[in-house]
Amino acid sequence: MQAKKRYFILLSAAACLVLLFSLGGLQFRAARARARRQQPRSRHGPQPAGNERPWPRFPDALRPFLPAEPPDAGGYDAQLSPRQKRDANASVYKGKRCRMESCFDVALCQRTGFRVYVYPQQKGEKIAESYQNILAAIEGSRFYTSDPSQACLFVLSLDTLDRDQLSPQYVHNLRAKVQGLHLWNNGRNHLIFNLYSGTWPDYTEDVGFDIGQAMLAKASISTETFRPRFDVSIPLFSKDHPRTGGEKGSLRFNTIPPLRKYMLVFKGKRYLTGIGSDTRNALYHVHNGEDVVLLTTCKHGKDWQKHKDSRCDRDNSEYEKNLGTETLNCKEMIRGLLIRYDYREMLHNATFCLVPRGRRLGSFRFLEALQIPSTIRSIHQDKILALRQQTQFLWEAYFSSVEKIVLTTLEIIQDRIFKHISRNSLIWNKHPGGLFVLPQYSSYLGDFPYYYANLGLKPPSKFTAVIHAVTPLVSQSQPVLKLLVAVAKSQYCAQIIVLWNCDKPLPAKHRWPATAVPVIVIEGESKVMSSRFLPYDNIVTDAVLSLDEDTVLSTTEVDFAFTVWQSFPERIVGYPARSHFWDNTKERWGYTSKWTNDYSMVLTGAAIYHKYYHYLYTHYLPASLKNMVDQLANCEDILMNFLVSAVTKLPPIKVTQKKQYKETMMGQTSRASRWADPDHFAQRQSCMNTFASWFGYMPLIHSQMRLDPVLFKDQVSILRKKYRDIERL
Repeated sequence: MQAKKRYFILLSAAACLVLLFSLGGLQFRAARARARRQQPRSRHGPQPAGNERPWPRFPDALRPFLPAEPPDAGGYDAQLSPRQKRDANASVYKGKRCRMESCFDVALCQRTGFRVYVYPQQKGEKIAESYQNILAAIEGSRFYTSDPSQACLFVLSLDTLDRDQLSPQYVHNLRAKVQGLHLWNNGRNHLIFNLYSGTWPDYTEDVGFDIGQAMLAKASISTETFRPRFDVSIPLFSKDHPRTGGEKGSLRFNTIPPLRKYMLVFKGKRYLTGIGSDTRNALYHVHNGEDVVLLTTCKHGKDWQKHKDSRCDRDNSEYEKNLGTETLNCKEMIRGLLIRYDYREMLHNATFCLVPRGRRLGSFRFLEALQIPSTIRSIHQDKILALRQQTQFLWEAYFSSVEKIVLTTLEIIQDRIFKHISRNSLIWNKHPGGLFVLPQYSSYLGDFPYYYANLGLKPPSKFTAVIHAVTPLVSQSQPVLKLLVAVAKSQYCAQIIVLWNCDKPLPAKHRWPATAVPVIVIEGESKVMSSRFLPYDNIVTDAVLSLDEDTVLSTTEVDFAFTVWQSFPERIVGYPARSHFWDNTKERWGYTSKWTNDYSMVLTGAAIYHKYYHYLYTHYLPASLKNMVDQLANCEDILMNFLVSAVTKLPPIKVTQKKQYKETMMGQTSRASRWADPDHFAQRQSCMNTFASWFGYMPLIHSQMRLDPVLFKDQVSILRKKYRDIERL
């Protein structure tokens, strides 16, 4: 009987094990099936039709902090119970499960394109300057539309930035005002910007109204309330943050070794009680007063002395020390050192900047720290320099102004909508960044001039010449015909396009000289100056040789300029150089054509550049600047230089020294060259300042580099020189 019981127990255990293995096997097979479905398609598998190929997926340079789906449990502050947090967020995050697939009408964007509508400002509504800057950035962008029927994303004109009820910027009755908007639709396809939410003492993330299905572009957002691939986490910025442009990073030279005076610094408030106190109260354990300087002060708030502890007096004293105001003790005098705890001086002389949380999760120091390198002792010096370069790139590309923060937010949302052409991590984390690489142009990285090295590609071997013609063809000896023949003889020329922007009809075919390469004549529809930079489908090469009709260049000069451009495919390379300067007396930018040792522009009357800049000129720049160029029939070359320098952060490249590259007067034609117009120079002065105002800074960069052929003007036999004819010109 006992044996039967033992056999029964063994049999039952075996059955249970079989059942467990079988269920586990099913789960394992299901997991493997899910993994197979989630794997990216083979590059040889099905691809989207047309030119909308997905970006190649390079390994992420920076790993994402958040998991794909953060768990619901786990709060951002241990001092609040789960029930308190649920109650605080219940009225705000009813759409907590929102994702692009469930709470955003993607079909609306596919019909209208990615266009953003800003509600008209209502009379009597106060709007803080920071929110005005956000709205201005949207309205000045290429995404903006004033027609709500053409929009797929909507932004409130009601100020939602500061939702702290104790703040003077707090907008009352926002709940009713938002619900009264006729396009609100429970927040669907709406974007809400917010920097501050909640108030003392809990600082919950309550924005004071039900956001419904709206997306949040929010600072200080916790992992508990952040909705992945739906919300956008933005940095906390101050009211003094520049609207456009912004300061450049502090890295000017790649100093080796990259270590600075301080290894780790922080200077800020020390909260004695409440949220944020645990972190900052512990900083004194790390502070050593030498290369690790973490300074805090207890002096903030009305009743800080009630909570004063034994360290407050010492902390306050060290915190208040400043440049040149300290009394040196004997030890410091022996060392010959001066204690310097100035805030800016500490930031710019630190290798690592600590960004501890305060009352809220966000901190101004996130943006401030991006201007300096970020590292710790254990990281090797070459890695320190690489991180310093990367933090500067991120600062200048995405965070140095309100406009860049807003445009980055919109570009992220656009990538989520049009997933098949969304930008990958290489584009976002490598110069020039996601704001200047427009996926509508192409989904192949090799079509952009910035990734040849990453892809192992050689620069283009051929160019398309685009000759801008504005005067009638009345003689076979006109400069435009001489130019056409000289360019056609270049070994690198694939084709020549003549853009006919003349008021007279097109010349007959037999009037154009016979050449070894195709000559395509395009009649400009609008016949305006900006039309020379349209992204014509006829341009089949990546390289463009831009020419004015009265340019004087030889075949040898064309060949040499193109070989130089192949080494610098992201820049403008050419012959006629100009410069800019700051006029202290007039307090404005000046334009000069004087022959000096430096330059900052290469005019597009005789220059080579990548054809992607035609697309950027047409689709990135605002209509206001292009309209100004067209009305003046001037300055299009200056605007192109502004654009390319803003993208590359580099100057153009001048080749060889040649003062004359144009005909002085076109006596064979019905009118003189526009360069002889007395108003021409004054107009270009005005253009410089208008362009600088839109960019928010002066993007042009001075250079003293000029590239000449090997043995150029050297006292050696002419037979030893490759570009012999250049010296005779």
